[in-house]
Amino acid sequence: MDTTLSSRRCFMKNIALAGAASLLPTPMFSAGATAADNASARKRIQAFCIDFNWTGGKFAKPGHWADASPQEHIQWYKDLGCNAAHSFCVSCNGYAWYRSGFAPEQPGLRHDFLTEMVRLGHKANMEVFGYFCIGANSLWGQTHPEESYGAPTHPHIPLTNRYLDYLCNSVEDALRRAGPDGLHLDWLWNPQFLGAGKPLCKWLKCEREMYKELMNENFPDAEKVLPEQFALFRKRAINRCWERLYERVRSVSKKCILWLTCNNLAGTDIQGAPFFRQLDQLLGEDGGIAALKKSAKQVGKQTRLLTCLAAWNGRDPVKTVNEVLSSEIDIGLYGFAAPTRGDLCPPVRGYLEKPISVFRGNDRNIATYARAFNGLSLDYIAKPA
Repeated sequence: MDTTLSSRRCFMKNIALAGAASLLPTPMFSAGATAADNASARKRIQAFCIDFNWTGGKFAKPGHWADASPQEHIQWYKDLGCNAAHSFCVSCNGYAWYRSGFAPEQPGLRHDFLTEMVRLGHKANMEVFGYFCIGANSLWGQTHPEESYGAPTHPHIPLTNRYLDYLCNSVEDALRRAGPDGLHLDWLWNPQFLGAGKPLCKWLKCEREMYKELMNENFPDAEKVLPEQFALFRKRAINRCWERLYERVRSVSKKCILWLTCNNLAGTDIQGAPFFRQLDQLLGEDGGIAALKKSAKQVGKQTRLLTCLAAWNGRDPVKTVNEVLSSEIDIGLYGFAAPTRGDLCPPVRGYLEKPISVFRGNDRNIATYARAFNGLSLDYIAKPA
C-alpha cells in the first residue's frame, strides 16, 4: 500500500457513513475566481462527469434524461468528494441543458439543469463546468448536411466560419444564461474517423472555401493538394477555431476557466499549437501520465494538468491514483461514466462497502475515486448501514 495513502487511515477511522450523510471534501477554491486567482489556494482537482452524451454506443437522443434532478446530481458529486462537477451546456446531440436562448433545449427539460447545477455546486464548494463538443453536433449535421460528414458518432464537422459563428453564439449564450465557472471543451478535431490510418477529408465545397481562407490561395483540386499543404490546412483550421472561441469567451468573461479534453495529445493536427499556452486546464483523456508530463512543456504557466479514468482507456485506477499522488508535478484526477441507475450512477456508499477489486469498468474507477477524493485509504471498506 502506498505510504501516502496509508498515512490517511487516522482520518478514515473517524468518518461516519450512516444514512445519507455525505463525505464532504475540504473546500478547494473561492467560487467565481479564475484558476490563476486561486492557484495557491486550490488543491488537486477532483472532478467527475455523469455523462449524458452516450447511450448504447450512440449519441443519446434529444430528451434522454431530460427529467434529471440537479439536486440529486450535485449530492452524488458531493458524496464522491468532487471539488469540480462536469455538466452540460450542449451535449453531442446539439440540444441544451439550460433555459437556452440560442441552441434548442432538450425536449421535456424539467429543470433549468445547468443553471441549477451551478447554483447548488457553489453552495457545496464545487466548481461547475459546462460541456461543448466542438467536432460533433448531431443537430448541426441534420440541419446543415452540406457542412457535415453525416453526423456520425465521430468528429464530423468541418470548422467553417459559418459553424464557428454558430458555436461561438451558443457558447456566449450558455455563459450569460447559466454562468458555469468554466467550459469543458471536447473533440477539438477536424472531421475524422477515430483510429483510421489516414486523416479523412472529402473536400466538401465548404472545405474548399476554407482552404482559400486559411491558405490564402485558391483550392488546387483534391489530387493536387500536397501532403504538407493538407497538414497545414488542418492545423490552421483548428487554430482558427480556437482563436474564435477564445476571443468570444474572453469578451464575455475574463474569469471563465477554459478546460480542454484531448484523447490524443500526440495528434499531428495539434502538435505545437499556440492555444496550449492559453488553456487553464488540460486533460489527457487516455489516462497516461507520461504523455501528460510531456505536454507540460507546451502549456502556459497557469495551465493545470489532469488525467482521466474511464472504461474506454482501460487504465488500472489504483495504479493511476498512486502515480498521480507521487508525481513531482501537480496532476488532477477526472473521470466520467454513463448513467447506470436512472440518470445517475449507484449511490457512492455502495462503492465504499466493498473492496475496489470486486468492481469492474467504470464502477472500479468510481470506487477508487470515492476513496481517494475523500482522503481514505484505497483499502478502506465501510461497514454496511
